Amino acid sequence: MRLFHLAASAIALVAAAQPALAEDPATKAAIEAEYDNYLAPLFLDFHQNPELSYLENRTAAKMATELRAAGLTVTEGVGGTGVVGILKNGDGPLILLRADMDGLPVEEKTGLAYASKAVQTGQDGKEYPVMHACGHDVHITAMVATARRLAAMKGQWKGTLMFIVQPAEERVGGAKAMMADGLYERFGKPDYALAFHVAADLETGKVSASEGIQYSSSDSIDIIVPGVGTHGAAPHLGKDPVYIASQIVTALQSIDSREISPLKPVVVTVGSFHAGSKHNIISDEAKLQVTVRANDEETRAQVIAAIERIAVNIGKANGLPDNRPVVVKVLEGTPVTNNDPALARRLNAVMARELGGDAFVPFVQQNMGAEDFTYFVTEGLGVPGYYFAVGGTTPERMAAAKAGGPPIAGHHSPLFQIAPRESVITGTRAMVAAVLDLAGTKKKR
Repeated sequence: MRLFHLAASAIALVAAAQPALAEDPATKAAIEAEYDNYLAPLFLDFHQNPELSYLENRTAAKMATELRAAGLTVTEGVGGTGVVGILKNGDGPLILLRADMDGLPVEEKTGLAYASKAVQTGQDGKEYPVMHACGHDVHITAMVATARRLAAMKGQWKGTLMFIVQPAEERVGGAKAMMADGLYERFGKPDYALAFHVAADLETGKVSASEGIQYSSSDSIDIIVPGVGTHGAAPHLGKDPVYIASQIVTALQSIDSREISPLKPVVVTVGSFHAGSKHNIISDEAKLQVTVRANDEETRAQVIAAIERIAVNIGKANGLPDNRPVVVKVLEGTPVTNNDPALARRLNAVMARELGGDAFVPFVQQNMGAEDFTYFVTEGLGVPGYYFAVGGTTPERMAAAKAGGPPIAGHHSPLFQIAPRESVITGTRAMVAAVLDLAGTKKKR
């Protein structure tokens, strides 16, 4: 999935007003020791053995084993390969903690000693290199760390923790599948839902979250353009789908510039264009794969409708018959992800207080990445959600990049890499701090 943030706002004033370094030093030390003594090999194993969306069988089994070892009651096979771990500790709130676990069909080219060399057959029967090019290995390692730490701290909180190991975030379908499998009916509706994403463009040791929109919507759309095949030297005898599809690609860019208010962010990207097999043959079909991003549901629906209108009518304008129209299919999608404002204000202050006064960085959306965490907290469910980012790149690497050194690779890049120790530790500290604030038995500061 994604990229992220940085800037200043009024939230910074709230965060700065909190007393710094209020976290129990023993908790921080225990999490650091846990990484060094237990979690480091686990992270390497996850990184070197990534699995594609909906096919995360090994990862799911390993996570189930780890959560059971931490003392949780574990259910496997929820919504496919999803795993649910429950940790009960008396009366108190039910808190959902989620980590996604799938990798991407990307060949790793980082040159790291522990780089992934994994190859996997996808659902389409094709073989792909696989890489954790979005940091989900950090997320699941930190989940294990969080479960182990909170199990050891039962004297400091009361309630029930629901650990969700989610498949297929990269296909924005895993959360929806778990909900369709009766997640809340089977395990209870949470009082709060928490998740984080490691961010390559945020320094290690820092966290960032919005009091409103955190991520855009995302929809994957296929456009199938039929044609009439013929010799390349006699185009008048056929209908050229490459030419028709090219017009569609160009026309789609008019949606953002001419149909949507310039004050509303929209992205329409054609990521794939496939047609033909030889220089001198006009093929009988072209296929486009499109991703659509928006920041509100009304705009999202308007853009999708415009794509279908434009594609179908360009086909008609080029003489495609009514019985062979351009076909537009919406395959996968997720709504906008919004943080609950009151919960975000509360936990943003907690992050600054517990991790240090300069640890919290106010969130400013700098791209239109998307997340399917929203299915756990979508409007109408009544579950307040808090999704935050955790810094993944050391200050030294940031400084070197700014000085003209190797740039920081973005998410989904074959060069993507983060600092695992720092990222896992900060993510774990932040999750523990959030749970202790929401369910803690100590008097709130």
